[in-house]
Amino acid sequence: MPEREVIIIGGGAAGLAAAVACKQKGIEDILIIERGDYLGGILQQCIHDGFGLEKFHTSLAGPEYAQRYIDQVKEKEISFLLNSMVVSLTPQKEVIVVNNNGLTHYQARIIILAMGCRERTRGAIGIPGARPSGIYTAGAAQELINLKNYMIGEKIVILGSGDIGLIMARRLTLEGVEVITVAEKLPYSSGLPRNINQCLYDFDIPLLLSHTVIDIEGNGRLSGVTIAQLGKRGGIIPGSRRKIACDTLLLSVGLIPENELSREAGIILDNITGGPQVDERGQTNVPGIFACGNVLQVHDIVDNVSLEAEYIVEGVAEYLEGKLNKEREIKVELEKGLRHVVPQTLIRFKDTIFSFRVNQPGEKKVLVFTDGKRVIKKKFLRRVNPAEMIRVKLISSELEEIKTLKVRLV
Repeated sequence: MPEREVIIIGGGAAGLAAAVACKQKGIEDILIIERGDYLGGILQQCIHDGFGLEKFHTSLAGPEYAQRYIDQVKEKEISFLLNSMVVSLTPQKEVIVVNNNGLTHYQARIIILAMGCRERTRGAIGIPGARPSGIYTAGAAQELINLKNYMIGEKIVILGSGDIGLIMARRLTLEGVEVITVAEKLPYSSGLPRNINQCLYDFDIPLLLSHTVIDIEGNGRLSGVTIAQLGKRGGIIPGSRRKIACDTLLLSVGLIPENELSREAGIILDNITGGPQVDERGQTNVPGIFACGNVLQVHDIVDNVSLEAEYIVEGVAEYLEGKLNKEREIKVELEKGLRHVVPQTLIRFKDTIFSFRVNQPGEKKVLVFTDGKRVIKKKFLRRVNPAEMIRVKLISSELEEIKTLKVRLV
């Protein structure tokens, strides 16, 4: 069985950034395993710009952003496998890979999970009605149009205001397609404000909040959908049903971290993020297995994916040096106003970056960190939005001697 020091599962933004960071830390034996035809993952189909503003201080298209890391991987002679699927991962860090060469077993000292996420489909959200063609997830439509040069329809309704759906509303409009409306079941958009402005309002595409699709019609091909307005408790408001003639429905209704391998390896998952529970260095409950990127928590900005991957490599290096142990561990406790936090536990109490999402939009809020009754840190936020991740750094002196850590939004 071939032995490798570090195996990275996934060759997207997180996997590439982690590989480069490992090499910069002096780790030589690295293998990236990617199931697709190319490195870069979903970035290769994201031909719009806006990537890299924080990481590279310039606006890049998705393929340009990915290429910067791909070039470094090749320059540093980091090994990678393409068209290779990891079909098994054990708690002992044994990896089974299948590709054109058959099955290969690897033994790793370190595993970095960077498998990314997948889109929720119609089946996941349970829309009733007929089962015609013409229903796509937004990401699938993006791949067909941007990579394969296929047009998906002429009159389109988009359900959900996730960022990919908003970006595709603009993309389709630029291709001459009619985007009739974007319907969102929440009373606020689930996409970034900049995408709402640049992708919908700049093109006069209506956004219907508190609306959803309740029926699908079509024999062979989609012919129309019925949308309705939702009340505060989620029920349909009487008299609000409306039929819309269309030939295509795009779904932008959320992303799910790809954690089937994580479950097989005995990793504890967070019920809210859908990703592994980790400590402040990205290590899961299984020693030597780390996680970063969208497999850990769904990010809104790819720059943060790369930064997170680089950050957890600090823990990888410490683990290889035998310095990362869990002699004491405390749980990060969330109080009112917050939906989730990463990391979920602390073991080293060194400088730590926390990622949060809030429950609902708001303005002039304060994020408060406490050790029981003692206030450790406050951070003022002009506005908060569930679509935008909040990142806050606590330095080691602020975490020193704490016995508990509670966080609330007031």
